[in-house]
Amino acid sequence: MASLVTDYCTLCNDDGTSTEAVRWCIECEVFLCTDCEKHHKKSRSSKAHNTMSTIDYHNLPTFMKEISSQCRDHKKKYELYCSFHACPCCVMCITDKHQKCQEMKPLSDVLKQVKSSASVQLFEKDLKDVKENLEEIIKYLNRRINTSTEQKTKAAEQIRSMRKSIDDLLNKLEQEILNDLDSKQSKLKSKMDTLQQQLKTQANQMSQLQSEFSKMTQYATELQMYVGLREIEKTTSEAAKYLEDLKSGGSLDEVNLELTISSELQSILKDVKSFGDIHINTSPFTLQLKAVRKDQAQYLVHTTPTIEQIKPSLLRQLTIPQDRKNIYIQACTILPDVSKSNNRVVVVSPDGKTCKTILSEADGIKSLYAIDIDRESGIMIVSSKIRVDNDNSEYETAFVYKI
Repeated sequence: MASLVTDYCTLCNDDGTSTEAVRWCIECEVFLCTDCEKHHKKSRSSKAHNTMSTIDYHNLPTFMKEISSQCRDHKKKYELYCSFHACPCCVMCITDKHQKCQEMKPLSDVLKQVKSSASVQLFEKDLKDVKENLEEIIKYLNRRINTSTEQKTKAAEQIRSMRKSIDDLLNKLEQEILNDLDSKQSKLKSKMDTLQQQLKTQANQMSQLQSEFSKMTQYATELQMYVGLREIEKTTSEAAKYLEDLKSGGSLDEVNLELTISSELQSILKDVKSFGDIHINTSPFTLQLKAVRKDQAQYLVHTTPTIEQIKPSLLRQLTIPQDRKNIYIQACTILPDVSKSNNRVVVVSPDGKTCKTILSEADGIKSLYAIDIDRESGIMIVSSKIRVDNDNSEYETAFVYKI
């Protein structure tokens, strides 16, 4: 996409004029118009400079536009590269910050064929792998979000189901006790209604006797009076005995309906403090991500470690299948610094004056004759023989080291 920003020639702008720029000088870091570009190409000091169109310049990522070829501290062009600090330096930086740094190289040698190096392809693959890993993790998190939403819905359904079960149980228990209350009150009322009816019958009988007693005293003869009084006495005695029997038999005792709430039910209000608990359980991350190199920048500029820095660390011993232990490993590169007879791996300094044994028989090395080193990844593989204790036999294997 073409840039909507108009760039003006830096050189013309310094002269007080505004001319639209068409090129960007990578070395000088200035915009050039058509005329200034012609002079720029003819100048002995700048004719070898690389330039690019302003459109291509604006296609660069923002952070790359901010990368300068000049030292910000000393305002001088970067000419050297410090391998120890992994940074470009100007000539002033050497005396300022890099006096003790020994691995100083010409920056032009370091930058030679950077774009076509294998590291660029590896970086591109790393970017692709990291992006795919991020996309996979995003998909994974989306799945986890959906899963947690489903878990929430399921938990809410369980809560509502439990609530309904509790409600159904309470409704059932409530109906049962209401039915029991109604039944017992009905029986009690029926019993008292029957007793009340009997007492009313007795009361009516007594009322009738009272009426007859009044007439008897007025109109009855002495004999009739005598016999009538005996009859009244008998009736009143029977009524009094009936009342006494009711009293002694408990029929006239005060009967009350009382409710006792179940202690288990009452404990709900006292003991139950929550409907339940929501826990967040964590399980290990199981998504398989693509392996991405770490500290990739160190592979962009190759540095050779000194003898003091070479310290192999065993990564693993290759496991040879039982049925293949009679094979001979001959696929490693034979190097002059491998000693088969002495069972040692020796490194020699570039000037040939210093050497160092980095692996020996004490490290399990025996009868080695082949070695291979991947300098980019720092992995070394060394062939060796290993003895099997139970049958005193030997078979060939290989050890992989990180150096």
